[in-house]
Amino acid sequence: MPWMKWLPWRFFVRKFATAHGFLDPLAVMARLQRFAEPSEVSEPIELLRAGVIFHARALMNSKVIQHNLDWVWPYWIERQFDPADVSFIPRAFSITHCNLSHRNWTAVGVPGSEEMPIVDPRGLLTPHYDGWSIDSWIIGDDGQDLYPSQHDDVIQKLDLKGGIAIETESRDDQAELHNRVWAELDDAHNNCHMRVRARHNTGGWLVVALRPCNPEGVAFINKVTLHTNRDRWLVDGKHKILFDRPVDRHHASDYHRGDIALYLRDEGNESHAECDVGMATAAALFRLDPGETVDTLLTIPQACKLNKRNATSTWQENLDRHCTMSVPDEEMQFLYDSAIRTLILHSPHDVYPGPYTYKRFWFRDAAFMIQSLLHAGLLDRAARALERFPSRQKSNGYFHSQDGEWDSNGEALWIIDQYCQITGTKLKPEWLDPVLRGTQWIDNKRLPKDGSLTGGLLPAGFSAEHLGPNDCYFWDDFWGIGGQRAAVAMCRREGHTQDADTFQRQADDFMLTVDAALAKCAERLNRPAMPASPKRRLDAGAIGSIAAGYPLKLYPEDDPRLLDLVEFLLENCFVSGGFFQDMIHSGINAYLTIHVAQVLLRAGDPRCIDLMRNVAKLASPTGQWPEAIHPHSFGGCMGDGQHAWAAAEWVTMQRNCFVREEGDTLILASGLPPEWLSNESAQKPIRFGPAPTLFGTISLEITPGAKPRVSWSGKWHDAAPPIEIRAFGYQPVVAEPGVEMLELQPT
Repeated sequence: MPWMKWLPWRFFVRKFATAHGFLDPLAVMARLQRFAEPSEVSEPIELLRAGVIFHARALMNSKVIQHNLDWVWPYWIERQFDPADVSFIPRAFSITHCNLSHRNWTAVGVPGSEEMPIVDPRGLLTPHYDGWSIDSWIIGDDGQDLYPSQHDDVIQKLDLKGGIAIETESRDDQAELHNRVWAELDDAHNNCHMRVRARHNTGGWLVVALRPCNPEGVAFINKVTLHTNRDRWLVDGKHKILFDRPVDRHHASDYHRGDIALYLRDEGNESHAECDVGMATAAALFRLDPGETVDTLLTIPQACKLNKRNATSTWQENLDRHCTMSVPDEEMQFLYDSAIRTLILHSPHDVYPGPYTYKRFWFRDAAFMIQSLLHAGLLDRAARALERFPSRQKSNGYFHSQDGEWDSNGEALWIIDQYCQITGTKLKPEWLDPVLRGTQWIDNKRLPKDGSLTGGLLPAGFSAEHLGPNDCYFWDDFWGIGGQRAAVAMCRREGHTQDADTFQRQADDFMLTVDAALAKCAERLNRPAMPASPKRRLDAGAIGSIAAGYPLKLYPEDDPRLLDLVEFLLENCFVSGGFFQDMIHSGINAYLTIHVAQVLLRAGDPRCIDLMRNVAKLASPTGQWPEAIHPHSFGGCMGDGQHAWAAAEWVTMQRNCFVREEGDTLILASGLPPEWLSNESAQKPIRFGPAPTLFGTISLEITPGAKPRVSWSGKWHDAAPPIEIRAFGYQPVVAEPGVEMLELQPT
């Protein structure tokens, strides 16, 4: 605000800093702001707050980890601090020490619960949000020990039978250690379970260790007590960890004495530890006789925060009506099934793009995730999330999740319209006013048409898609137009013709303004590809302009600006087969790679299959993708270690490969690998459905062979739409009205 410029605090801040030999912070901030376009909000306070919390922990990491490398640390620390490892990151001038090379974890839970315990790649369990962890080890009588976080020969998998369970198995020539983590309801209480099974050829001890750390770093434990029955821990006076038997031996330690791992062979039997630093550790030991297997169960009660409309539902009940896929590729099958469960777990009422770092709400992530909930047939979950949108709208019509981000209104309006069309339902009466106010906000927010490069566009804003410094991003404009067009469609269906006409004029004017700005960009850049903003050169930030093709479909599938943008990105911004975002992420992005693949799919370009396979290869053993992937360690380097938005994109990509809308036509089988269709030895048909679409629900069955047969059945909202089959390697064919089976001819 202008009046703040003359307030005395600015003088005192400058005076205090320079008097002590520091740079003038106000001058530094002014310099930094010159790298961005002037904007209302330099950075959303929500992101600043999250960043401060993140780096506060990372600052504590710098004070603890590097001075105590004789501790047993989580997997990411063991690798990132090892100078012989590809994941090593030098620390000399780094004030904070963050997990930048192995941000990987997988959540377990029950549908409808806010509790999402996470497990790291070596089985470390963090049962409570942002809290301490539980690890398991084996120490051998012969001195040969097994610490999974320090071990290479580890197998981890996601078991989908009956819900979600994560199994981690470590072994060497003397010992085997297996743990399984899952969550379940017991008499309406939500519990996290960890079953540990261990064996050592020469005998030793199974160690269940309480750790003051997690996949982000330090997580304080001030006090731990073993119950007099020796069958439970009480942590900081409030959290319980229950054992299914009394422990045979027990040790506890504090920070000054050192990690409990240093004393596991001592004869002591401490039952209590307090640590004023917050780094208390404890170990429950169970005797392993030579060659014998010990099996023990831990139960960690959790706060039962179940969505009331979903409190009694089981995993099977949530999966009963979802859109299923049956394909001959086991990897593709597993990733789809895993992604469906990720969507269910991360939509207890709001939708969250992750169980940990990103366990909060953004309209942006929500729009893409709710789209996938709709495509997956999880319609009730989509509706439940949308019902919360109006409460986040300000009186001026702004759909607010973070300050200074101008894409949110378009995203909210677009996904509300998608819901109404896919479900074939009218706009809920309580949504009408938010739609009207939200649409008018877009037009009101546009800059004046002053003849400048950005005139008539949305103002400069903070880049939520990490496109660069504050700027007038086409990403925001495309979403604004998409939201306006969605409002036009909703108003016409509801009979609000005057509002529809007004919004149509606004959308047409906005589109003409954007097209004029793009024409100037093409002249300046000497090619049609769309940059991130009217003043930018082509760079990785241009990925934001892909939104015009997917998901918004503002331009035809063969628009030269879209196709040239894809060619630029493929040639200049791909690493190891995936889109590499230089802006902030500095990693390979699975979900943005799929955005490019979606544009190729619309254009009938078979390279979409290659990109899809590349993304599959980047998945973790549990079928998850972090937000950004390290180009050498291939572990997570940015964002949440289980990026639910990426899982959502995988679901929608598979769905669009089988069935997608293009205008008023339904396109079938347009993204399936040709070898799936031509496999005459296939034991069973390929199936997909029931799949909700804008025209109704369709189920597909494909019989592979020399001349594959594609059959379908639909439950349409109105008349059956025109249907085309555009399978790669086969002649395109248009179905006659009433026909529900076609035989394909090779090209």
